[in-house]
Amino acid sequence: MQVDVAIIGAGAAGMMCAAHAPGRVLIVDHAKAPGEKIRISGGGRCNFTNLHCAPHAFLSRNPHFAKSALARYTQWDFIDLVDRHGIAWHEKTLGQLFCDTSAKEIIAMLRRLMQQNGVDLRLRATASDFAKTPDGFRFTLTEDASTREVLAKTLVMASGGKSIPKMGASSLAYEVATQFGLAVTETRPALVPFTFPERRFAEISGVAAPARVTAGAQSFDEALLFTHRGLSGPAVLQASSYWREGEEISVNLSPTADLLTALKTQRAASGRRSLTTALAAHLPARLVDHLAPEMQLCGNLADQSDSRLAEICARLSDWRLKPGGTEGYRTAEVTLGGIDTDALSAKTMEVKTVPGLFFIGEAVDVTGWLGGYNFQWAWSSAMAAAGALSA
Repeated sequence: MQVDVAIIGAGAAGMMCAAHAPGRVLIVDHAKAPGEKIRISGGGRCNFTNLHCAPHAFLSRNPHFAKSALARYTQWDFIDLVDRHGIAWHEKTLGQLFCDTSAKEIIAMLRRLMQQNGVDLRLRATASDFAKTPDGFRFTLTEDASTREVLAKTLVMASGGKSIPKMGASSLAYEVATQFGLAVTETRPALVPFTFPERRFAEISGVAAPARVTAGAQSFDEALLFTHRGLSGPAVLQASSYWREGEEISVNLSPTADLLTALKTQRAASGRRSLTTALAAHLPARLVDHLAPEMQLCGNLADQSDSRLAEICARLSDWRLKPGGTEGYRTAEVTLGGIDTDALSAKTMEVKTVPGLFFIGEAVDVTGWLGGYNFQWAWSSAMAAAGALSA
């Protein structure tokens, strides 16, 4: 089989690239359906981009690498594409855009675009034994226990990272990169819940509260969720990308309110009210009960001096916790790290030392925040490669 462009991986980046690549395009995926991560994302409604998408919201060893692709295919470009295909959407919070109906609409749009482009989509198929040839690349395509050789002028690796292995995640992109002499930075689970030993928060599992969670030098104000295994919720998932084993995180349980002033006001009006009851007006009652022994939350408001109230509020605004770990790739939404961007052209995603070889999407060392940023990187990096292929 001879093709102009072979794309390995029919996820968000792979399908977007296939839909816009020129010539005879083959796309290969071992899943039974394309876009499986799209299908399950955003609670089944696909948080497909973010209104505030900008380079500062991406982690990479080279913080400048993503700027070119993101600037040349923006969130507004993808929103326009969605609008032209009649997909209704809404903003949820913090610029996060979701389909009104179903994530399947995004998959259907990409499949239509691929069909219009004459793309040859091969599912339940695997690609292996990659090699460089004088005219491009050669690899083995296996389908239904039968194999054939594929010759491609250009090869685009869009097979993703290690996150959510039950969805078919693999290290194929990293293996191919290594084969062709590219460096791969350290990879870690990202946008992932924290775990704590001895079921620390099991008794308050299901309790949620607004919080500011800080890891490293980065803070996020969103919801915090206590679970049987530890901590989750958007603020925690965001912070996990900046956390390293052995480090503490800081949780501010009153990120926006002036809790000290509120407690003093309550003390003046209702001094006989218990401290825990007063705090339960600002925090979930089950959380207050959980914190009471640790922070010695006892007595009535009238019993608390100004300095004691200040001490309590200081602890609630800087609750130090040391996670035992994370839930790992099993539940991580993305993989942090990947193909070292030093090896790639920021404009085209092509390997500098191997003409015709491209890496796009999650496999590259570019990782976005929670909230549609990683899908935007998929669309932008895919279009960077497709544009280069069309040049």
